[in-house]
Parts: sequence; structure tokens; C-alpha cells
Amino acid sequence: MTAPQAHAKIGLNRVEEDEVEKKKIGIQLPRQANPEAVKIRYALELEALEPYAEIIEIEAATAEEFAAGVKDMDAIITSWGFRIDAELISNLNKCVVIGVGSVGVDMVDIEAATAAGIVVTNVPDVFIEEVADHAMMLLLASARRMKTMAQMAADGRWWSGRPLLNHIPRLMGQTLGLFAFGNVARCTARRAQAFGMRVIAYDPYVSELTLSEAGVEPVSLHELFARSDYLSLHAPHNDETHHAVNAQTLALMQPHAVIVNTARGPLIDETALVEALNSGTISAAGLDVLEQEPPAPDNPLLFLDNVLISPHVASATTRMRPETRRRVGREVALVLQNKWPMSCVNPTVLPRAPLERWQPYPMNRGPNR
Repeated sequence: MTAPQAHAKIGLNRVEEDEVEKKKIGIQLPRQANPEAVKIRYALELEALEPYAEIIEIEAATAEEFAAGVKDMDAIITSWGFRIDAELISNLNKCVVIGVGSVGVDMVDIEAATAAGIVVTNVPDVFIEEVADHAMMLLLASARRMKTMAQMAADGRWWSGRPLLNHIPRLMGQTLGLFAFGNVARCTARRAQAFGMRVIAYDPYVSELTLSEAGVEPVSLHELFARSDYLSLHAPHNDETHHAVNAQTLALMQPHAVIVNTARGPLIDETALVEALNSGTISAAGLDVLEQEPPAPDNPLLFLDNVLISPHVASATTRMRPETRRRVGREVALVLQNKWPMSCVNPTVLPRAPLERWQPYPMNRGPNR
């Protein structure tokens, strides 16, 4: 199937007329939009989209206004702001693709999009190395109690740090457990192995051979919590993973264990985590994500000496935003050309969509029967 001559529209706000009618792509107008023209402000997305679509900014103060603005869009690009929920999706008249500018897609109701036959894409491999770096940073900083060490140095308690660290094992030989074994987890495993750590992982959706090839031991969920000296979370947030770290699973862990989370905040029941940290059930935590963001000012995690928190910045580098925006544009452009995207979050929709599969079929194993 050839690419359509009509061009798509992507929502933002402000439409610029072209000689050939393009499809429309809706994007929520940023709170502090730059004064440049749309083609300048969204030049990175338009590197791939320019031949097929125009971007339209949706200036909306409420979810209802945003829904009204995107109802006739051919595509939506999102990574923040109003959630693309079932009600909004049910009122979309022409949308064929929702491009999400992040790994996580919890800002979109995937089930509703699938039921409506709308392709949802994400960017699962753009800033993986950065997040793995951050996960390892939180692990190392938590292991060496850097929040406490920095405060001791600032307070002039120069000789107080060593007695505390004398009770903490060296990293070599310790066991890192990975909750899920996706792209970030695999990069984190390589880093941990370079420090001499043993790595185990639980992921019921990944072949044991994949884990073994990476030098990672596949384990059960119970084993993961019981054996991990350090536990790093890398799963998406969904019904299955919500509060995976809870009072019951924390009770399985060792008193010296440390939890690191660079995935999604709701993977952890924070009330249970605070209790475990205060009671000595586990020893420390390094968190880049929280259940509520920004957190409430009185969130007790903010005030614990054995908790290190960063403000959801694991992916942030000079490369992250430009490459993410380019990748979103490429994903949406493929669908608007009636082709499969590179990364489809809801692949069951693809056989029902009038899209051409252009990727080769993998040849790394024989038939199932």
C-alpha cells in the first residue's frame, strides 16, 4: 500500500496552511511555549513528519478543551499533560496513531486505544543507557550511604562515616535482583557485572535463554525478593505490577537489602516501604520515581536518612529530548504512511489496521510446531 497523498494533522495549536492538504497531528501546547513558528518549534518531529503531516498545537486549560481540540486529528503526540483516557479516545473521529514520547505509556488508556483500533507507539530504546546509568548511580550512592556521608561532611562529623560503612559489605559478590528484564534492566545488569555483582532476574515474559545469554540467573518472584542484596525495579506500571513491592514482598527481603526504582512509582506501596525502612526490614532505598509526582511536602520518604530521591530525572541528558522527539516523529510518520511502526505498544491492533508490515520476520529460531 502506498503512502496517502493527503497529509495528516497532529495536534498542537496554530495551523499553517500548505498547498497540499496534510493530515493533522495534535499536541498539547506547552505551558511555556516558545514564540517561534510551529515549524521551528517542532523541527525535530517534523524531520520525519513534514512530507505527511502538519502539527497543530491544542491550547487547552482543561481535559475537556483538549479532547475537543484533538477529536478530528489524524494523530496525537503526547508525553505529558492531559491523560488520553477512554472517554477522550471514544470521541476521536479520525485518529489512527497516538505517539508517546517516553518508554512508559501510562498516560494513555491502552485498552481503549486497542478497542478503537488506534496504534500506540513509544520510544523504548532512545534513553536506555542513561536510565541504566542512573539506576547504577542510585545503587552505588545507596550502598555507600552518600546522603548521610554528605551531611556528615557538611556538619563537620568527619570521623563518623567510617564506623557506619564498616558494617556494610563491599559490592563485589553481592546479588543484584532485577524485577523485569527489559532494555534498561539488561543495561543495568552489564554495569553491575562490571562491579563483580551476581545478577538474578524475574520476568515471566522473557525467555530464560535470553537471561542466561546475558549471564543472568532466572528466578521466581519469591526468590527475587529473598535473595537480592540490591533490588532494582524495571517493569512498566500496570494491574499486574501495581504495588509489587508491598508489605508481604518486603518481609521476604534481607535486613541489609536496598531497593532502587527508576521505573514507575506505583510499583512500590510507599506506606509499606516507609514501615520497612523504619523497622529495619530493609536498610535503604534509592528512588527516581514516586507514587505521587511531585510528592506531597510531608511525604516521609523525603526526610529519611536512608532514602535517596531524585526528581524523576533518570533519562535526562543532552541527547534525551532531541532524540526522543525525532523518534516520536518517525513512529507517527510510519503509521501515516500506512506502515507498521517500529515500536507498537499494542501489537494486537496491527492485524486489524490497514498497515503494511515492512520489517523482516526474525530467523533466530525454528517453528513452534
